[in-house]
Amino acid sequence: MGTYSLDSVDYPDFAHQVALKVESGEAAAGIVICGSGNGVCITANKHQHIRAALCWTVEIATLARQHNDANVLCIPARFVSHETAAAMVEAFRNTAFEGGRHLKRVEKIIG
Repeated sequence: MGTYSLDSVDYPDFAHQVALKVESGEAAAGIVICGSGNGVCITANKHQHIRAALCWTVEIATLARQHNDANVLCIPARFVSHETAAAMVEAFRNTAFEGGRHLKRVEKIIG
């Protein structure tokens, strides 16, 4: 999902599309990007079964998957380099949820 021009867009339009793909099971996970990352994170988290995590380091992206079973990675484009963003995507994609003591906490999140 996304914009394919340099024109200004309304980020919720794209964040909702990504969240819907994950929510429906059409996608296992999603990645959303905006300037601060906050707008897309708030938007995605409006959807049931979405656990969107705002991440700005590889360690935070890894922990979002390991401890929170996050399924949408939110990247603050103004605050991370392309290299860091790519490394966060790799970490997010390749890290499994640990379960264990974290499972009951995630169950409390999802209700």
